[in-house]
Amino acid sequence: MTKSIPTLIASALALAISTQASASDERYIVKFKTGKGPAVKAMMEKNGGRSALTLEKHNAMAANLPSQALAALRNNPNVEFVEEDVKRYPMAESLPFGIPMVQADQVSDVLAGNQTVCIIDSGYDLSHEDLSGNNVTGSNDPGTGFWYTDENSHGTHVAGTIAAIGNGKGVVGVMPNANIKLHIVKVFGADGWAYSSSLVAAADQCASNGASVINMSLGGTTKSRTEERAFADLYSTYNILSIAAAGNDGNTRHSYPASYDSVMSIAAIDSNKMIADFSQQTDQVELAGPGVDVLSSVPVGMGLATTFTAAGDTIEASGMEGSPQGSASGTLMDCGLGESTCADANGKICLIARGNISFAEKVQACEAGGGAAAVVYNNEPGMLFGTLGETVTGIPSAGISDIDGATLLGQIGSSASLSIEPSDYAYFNGTSMATPHVAGVAALVWSHFPSCSASEIRTALNNTAEDLGAVGRDNAYGYGLVQAKAAVDYLTVNGCSGSSSSGGSSGGGSGGGKPCKGKNCS
Repeated sequence: MTKSIPTLIASALALAISTQASASDERYIVKFKTGKGPAVKAMMEKNGGRSALTLEKHNAMAANLPSQALAALRNNPNVEFVEEDVKRYPMAESLPFGIPMVQADQVSDVLAGNQTVCIIDSGYDLSHEDLSGNNVTGSNDPGTGFWYTDENSHGTHVAGTIAAIGNGKGVVGVMPNANIKLHIVKVFGADGWAYSSSLVAAADQCASNGASVINMSLGGTTKSRTEERAFADLYSTYNILSIAAAGNDGNTRHSYPASYDSVMSIAAIDSNKMIADFSQQTDQVELAGPGVDVLSSVPVGMGLATTFTAAGDTIEASGMEGSPQGSASGTLMDCGLGESTCADANGKICLIARGNISFAEKVQACEAGGGAAAVVYNNEPGMLFGTLGETVTGIPSAGISDIDGATLLGQIGSSASLSIEPSDYAYFNGTSMATPHVAGVAALVWSHFPSCSASEIRTALNNTAEDLGAVGRDNAYGYGLVQAKAAVDYLTVNGCSGSSSSGGSSGGGSGGGKPCKGKNCS
């Protein structure tokens, strides 16, 4: 996560955007008499109004009107009426692509109350509509604040992947029926880091609160003997399955705690089941989970809801992380790669190609030319989810797909508008996002076989993963993509030990060995 914009700058931006919205950016629907559209539009533009969308079949248009244009239109004999272009929001629930990919939607979570997932992270927004109804408790570490708040969004996003409630709103998690027990240990405050000792203490809190699975979407490059021994003890003595992110450095270096033998290391894949370019590839990677463009819950108001229209069509867009909120409308113009000031961009929407320089520099090039908003299109297949990093900009900005970008290049000069507003949901990338998919599946499967040991559940998940990449286990995908239904079927047939001819939801025998993990595995 990037650091917050300093409070004074953020306040100044919010004031500027608010002032702009209250003046020239209020949007209305103008209904005119048949055949009078051109005259009405000309008069509107003369008074500072800007067309946003044409509704030809209805003899109407949407427009952004300052007070002068609004008054003129309301007194124009060619206009039947002017009304506010009121906002509409989605009320349907979204199924993030990762949930069916890991087969979570094929396994009931009715028995999940016999399991506890402990999430060691940055907290949990207890006020969130998709999380407030869960069976959740928590612990605070010294200095991090209350476990039921989240100052940097990470923990709430992880929790949503595991247990966002199926309530007709937002998203759903791996276990959506509020049956799973959650325990939250808050080790990260707003600054987003903690010590190894804090992690050990947090894991002990998990054990004290009955955890069967620990989710750790966190890590570091240096090994700790204290940490290693703690997780080994949790695994062998307390029958706790610890699951951690493999790391986001895109190299072959080990990350800890994921690379301890007692901990499952999780890689990230995209919606096409391809390894993410940032996912670390090591001899400790054990399983893979969805970790690219993952939609989940964030603390209330900390996400961005983005609406982009151009040439009369609504186009899927994602607000740049760090973009100021607000709305802008204007003529669409081509700014190329945005490597220099976008000339003649005053009041226009800049369409910019990804490549060569940062997203922030591209937005700044638009802003320097007087642009009202910036839209960056991808230079590779798929949606563009960008971030401005530490750079502060004053205009809303968003990313779109390569296909939509190519289409819009043929519509330069058309009317466009971009709106970025607060949201309770966001798309994140990282092995941090893959890890809760696996942790959730582990608890879901285990709930049907509570007699199994941690090592037996681990073996079942590895034996039933969907093999990806090279045949057999490899350093990118591990054993492959975790599969909930396949693991349940495996345990039903083979029992906990993996060798009996019967099993079932009551579980099987005890025992079973640890799966191979390390440089000698094949």
